[in-house]
Amino acid sequence: MAAAPEWLTHDYIEHALSSYYKDSNLRIVKLEVNPALGPGENYGGVLTRARVQFTLSQEPEAILKQNLIVKTAIEDDELTKELMEPYDIFNREMTLYEEVLPKLTELLKETDAFEPLFPTAVFVDRERSAIIFEDLSVAKYVMADRVKRLDKEHVHLILRKLAKMHATSAVFNERNAGRLETYDRGFFNRYTNAYSGYFVGGLLAAARWMTQEPECAPYAQKLFELAPHYMDIGRECFEPISDSVNVLAHGDVWTNNVMVKYDAATGRPEDILLIDFQYSFWGSPTIDLHHFFNTSLREPLRREEQGDLFSFYHRIFTNTLRQLNYKAHPIPSLHEFQMQAEQKRFFAMHSAVVVQPVMISEDSTDACFNALMNDDERGIRFKNRLYKNPIVQQNLKALMPMFDRKGLLEVNQCC
Repeated sequence: MAAAPEWLTHDYIEHALSSYYKDSNLRIVKLEVNPALGPGENYGGVLTRARVQFTLSQEPEAILKQNLIVKTAIEDDELTKELMEPYDIFNREMTLYEEVLPKLTELLKETDAFEPLFPTAVFVDRERSAIIFEDLSVAKYVMADRVKRLDKEHVHLILRKLAKMHATSAVFNERNAGRLETYDRGFFNRYTNAYSGYFVGGLLAAARWMTQEPECAPYAQKLFELAPHYMDIGRECFEPISDSVNVLAHGDVWTNNVMVKYDAATGRPEDILLIDFQYSFWGSPTIDLHHFFNTSLREPLRREEQGDLFSFYHRIFTNTLRQLNYKAHPIPSLHEFQMQAEQKRFFAMHSAVVVQPVMISEDSTDACFNALMNDDERGIRFKNRLYKNPIVQQNLKALMPMFDRKGLLEVNQCC
């Protein structure tokens, strides 16, 4: 479990809260700092929970309480920092929370269906690559179970918020001279192959497991042959579609990157907020959908109802675009949107074969960013274990024939 950064001190948090409340005389009277997540729960940064009691100058006798989540970069591993540097994830996410996401919220207020989409950042520190948020657990938001995955009620809530985020980002980009088009560093991008250890390494681990399963052995050989071309295919898949509605994609939509609020009486989900925008990029909205559907949905929802889910999303996405008078490109019909989803379906295969095994793993042995990203002995051992999970095996046995029929295992495929 990652320890809190050494600089995350009483004085630091006092300064952050003083800035947020615009009160230089704010004083912390009690502070507790603890890790927020354990091994295998998050690979993109360090999350720390801070429980604070403090006073304000207007009422120095009144003790206020606030719970915070501090998100910081991984600091204790030079190789990890080297691999993440080309993605510039922390600077880009800080800019989003400071300058872009609040604007998307304001745009959504122009529609007849406003609802909050994101948490609010309390403090942004570019020097230390840190963002402080109000702890959503105080408002009864929690993470859903990443291993059990999500049912249709959860999925509809997430798709509704995601569609509104996508639509408002397209309008923001239209009204701001293409400002979001500089976000071109998603998981696959033209600047780096830094994540090939994870992506290609995971593909090869899947192939090694498939060689031991008679019904999957034919697909194993195709994956071995696909591996040298894999990063290039991914880059092509992430290219925006010309003359179409592109958006600021979240980039990493899955169970742990949404917070869910449940009805206390029924236990049913009633709201969600989208979090973690480190890998946001400008491109097709269908990439987010492929990633979400193939990492986070329960079976058989993932296998049997994706067509209906694409349609559900499309209705909200296009309605929001129309309400905001979007004109930059023709708003796609459902048929056109489904065709675009087929263009980008490589990412569905990638998310199912390489990413989901990491996300639903319950084995925390070697579960760290370094092992995920590297192809040394430890990294290979970690990835091989992912495919010993019976749920992963069952899913891939069902999905590989479909991916094969769609040509997603071919070396000459084109997204």
